[in-house]
Amino acid sequence: MATMAVAGGGGGLGFSLNLSHHRRPSSIIISPSSSSLSSSSSSSSSSSSSSRRFRKAFAVKMTATLDEKTKSYSLRKSEEAFNKAKELMPGGVNSPVRAFKSVGGQPIVMDSVKGSHMWDIDGNEYIDYVGSWGPAIIGHADDEVIAALGETMKKGTSFGAPCLLENTLAELVISAVPSIQMVRFVNSGTEACMGALRLARAFTGREYIVKFEGCYHGHADPFLVKAGSGVATLGLPDSPGVPKAATSGTLTSPYNDLETVKDLFEAHKGEIAAVILEPVVGNSGFIAPKPGFLEALREITQKNGALLIFDEVMTGFRLSYGGAQEYFSITPDITTLGKIIGGGLPVGAYGGRRDIMEMVAPSGPMYQAGTLSGNPLAMTAGIHTLKRLNQSGRYEYLNKITGELLDGILDAGRRAGHAVCGGYIGGMFGFFFTEGPVYNFADAKKSDTAKFGRFYRGMLEEGVYLAPSQFEAGFTSLAHSSEDIQQTIAAAEKVFLRI
Repeated sequence: MATMAVAGGGGGLGFSLNLSHHRRPSSIIISPSSSSLSSSSSSSSSSSSSSRRFRKAFAVKMTATLDEKTKSYSLRKSEEAFNKAKELMPGGVNSPVRAFKSVGGQPIVMDSVKGSHMWDIDGNEYIDYVGSWGPAIIGHADDEVIAALGETMKKGTSFGAPCLLENTLAELVISAVPSIQMVRFVNSGTEACMGALRLARAFTGREYIVKFEGCYHGHADPFLVKAGSGVATLGLPDSPGVPKAATSGTLTSPYNDLETVKDLFEAHKGEIAAVILEPVVGNSGFIAPKPGFLEALREITQKNGALLIFDEVMTGFRLSYGGAQEYFSITPDITTLGKIIGGGLPVGAYGGRRDIMEMVAPSGPMYQAGTLSGNPLAMTAGIHTLKRLNQSGRYEYLNKITGELLDGILDAGRRAGHAVCGGYIGGMFGFFFTEGPVYNFADAKKSDTAKFGRFYRGMLEEGVYLAPSQFEAGFTSLAHSSEDIQQTIAAAEKVFLRI
């Protein structure tokens, strides 16, 4: 329960507002502040009279909402809905991490979102640091985006044919991302990475790829080898149903380990088509590259005639307007994108050098297609989101609030005696329940996941929604306010002391 002191006019009269941050802002509990009333009684008789009238007025009706204050945090409706969902869908969800398997407790069924906040079907309100897993960088249900989508919908939701909006978003992406000279839009990050992998093999005429342990590039068969994200969350080694032939060309290395990469290239001379990685890992929690790591990968791939693929589905337009490659000044050959470029609608993209992209059908022989690719709704949301992000000061603000948030959480944890570490860049952050440092997935797995589960559930009760896994990054948005950040830190302080 947050309390805000409000000064009154006249004879120094005041009152306090008790605002429940667990509930939709439908009722405000207002009671006279004792210190203000005391001050008032020592003033003139006119002020005293005013004070008595004020107390009498508030005694009549405003205390009728006190029942709201005593309501406890409940997920009864979510529980009922989720139990029904388990009869209809595998595990009750359409993406595994939403089932809360790694944090325990009742999965939450959401009802609505706006700005930096979410509401579940029980009416509980949360400050959101998942952002629909990254896309909501300008805030949920942004008024300008919603209005633009409404206008576009009047013309139709899907054409199955070219539309001018594709040109507009393509121009924005190409002008922003250093490596992209041509781009192909698809419908998901998984699809983007599938296309990028096939393209790299087609362009080089080679079969092997190098990926890093804990990096997740979607659920396509070749990538489900030592993957992160939901695979790590559920503790699955890989996935049943993936034939050995599908992964026989996939080589793996620990993230931030250059010696292993060099050994792989030595053992497979002239056979490696590409190295693919998240330039900043988000699917094992937030893990940044060591100084020189990305530069060395660029050098190794160029020396060996292999392509460097940055999977920027998560980091694209989030660390900076030009993504991780602009932030670190490293230009890959191919880049995959998603999330933000669709402004909250399903989207993905892969792009790169013109000579590489001209291999893609119908310009070239590498086939890839999609029924809803480049659909006008996703293009519209993406266009308006990127235009907002390209305004002055956007990333400075994201970096500021994200730094304040992470520093506050880590400080609260350490003062309460917990081993915690973490990092952030731009609007992306993460922390682990371990001393650290965390340089790779093996380091991340040293985290106390049971303690994270307790922390997670405690933060829900305090009105803060984090990613329900130790092995997922968090996201801030332009809609997050300083009040959101301070309220989150205050919640963390309480929870750290309880666990």
